[in-house]
Amino acid sequence: MTRYLHLSAFMAALLFATAAGAVEPRSGYDFLPPEFQAMQDDPFENPGMFTVDLGRELFNAPGDDGTSCATCHGADGEQLRPARIARYPVFSPKLNGPVTLQKQIDLCREERMNEFPLTYDDPSLVALETFVRHRARGEPVKVDVSGPMQPYYKEGERLFRTRIGQLQMACSHCHEQYTGAMLRDQLLNQAQTNAFPTHRLLTQDISSLHRKLRDCFATLRAMPFQPGSEEYINLEVYMNARGNGLPIETPGIRR
Repeated sequence: MTRYLHLSAFMAALLFATAAGAVEPRSGYDFLPPEFQAMQDDPFENPGMFTVDLGRELFNAPGDDGTSCATCHGADGEQLRPARIARYPVFSPKLNGPVTLQKQIDLCREERMNEFPLTYDDPSLVALETFVRHRARGEPVKVDVSGPMQPYYKEGERLFRTRIGQLQMACSHCHEQYTGAMLRDQLLNQAQTNAFPTHRLLTQDISSLHRKLRDCFATLRAMPFQPGSEEYINLEVYMNARGNGLPIETPGIRR
């Protein structure tokens, strides 16, 4: 694999700084070519906006009992608070564990609208998550990993740094040690999550974070976990928190 990695002197210095902990989080947006940045910035050119519109329809649509997400949160989510959206995942005393934004949406559907729960990463949930997170676009990510969230954060970090699969590589190899290097035709970024759910140019559709994690595991020839698994939720806690301060970009454009 090393034959695909080409580091300039500048990038070598950048890697040294990263290892020393001197580099601030950088959005994957910074690693995109200008034409893809322009696509993300333009709501008429960003293909992820189709999913935002679908999520908006689902948000406003009444369920069997006549209530909708809009019943509590206003038409088009006008009463949603961006700062609260930017805090997810959060610790739930009721469930005694972390709850992702997508899971919270499904819990609200079940408890407040009397709807059947959906499986994690169901297309409707991904669309709703995309719409809700888009409402917080520009809000800095602010995940609190103190107190009861600390064990989940640490477990997510452990998995992020654990060698997996037949290639015996960890997430940290690509996204810390080799940030800024070329892997075939792709510039490796920091794997920040502030743009998820994001439109992936490779698959030409919206990808949740857990789906992207499954793809990464498969690339490393490792057995993926299921979306919504304890392992991926812990990774989401860690990865969202390591991007604290970055603005939410949902829906982003990524390769």
